[in-house]
Amino acid sequence: EPAARIAEMLKDVTSYEGEDAVFECRLTRETTQDAQWFLGDVPLQSNEMNEIRVQGTHHTLTLRKVTLEDCGSISFKVGQHTSTA
Repeated sequence: EPAARIAEMLKDVTSYEGEDAVFECRLTRETTQDAQWFLGDVPLQSNEMNEIRVQGTHHTLTLRKVTLEDCGSISFKVGQHTSTA
């Protein structure tokens, strides 16, 4: 399977404490490759605080009710490609 690349990079998001922060990334093609979201160096999983969705080539991360501890860089990685906001 040809490797997917990031077609639409992440954009910086500013939000206030208690709000949701939404990050979106689009790939060049649908893929079975592992795609992973990170806050700093910590890999994120879908749970009550983080919602990770994939719809075709569109990947979305929602951080719910952010706190000051959530401040930092968000990265999306697929194969050899990375986008950071």
